[in-house]
Amino acid sequence: MTDARKEPQGPAQLEELLSQVSTVWVGRGKKFVKLKASDLQDNEEAQKPLFGPTGNLRAPTLRFGKTLVVGFSAPMYEDYLS
Repeated sequence: MTDARKEPQGPAQLEELLSQVSTVWVGRGKKFVKLKASDLQDNEEAQKPLFGPTGNLRAPTLRFGKTLVVGFSAPMYEDYLS
């Protein structure tokens, strides 16, 4: 586990994470999207929703095996956990 307050997670860390996962879920509010990690690699425009106003990965960012979950969306977590 990494504490993002002590070790900010920016674009450089995202590339490493994307190489270790196959699926990325991105949520914000009531909206969410499920993407292939390979579609996000080397695509800055597609990666923009993963980052908050500070330029770091949005909170919470969780990794479950080969899945990366970024941001908070109650419907996303309901769908992911069902």
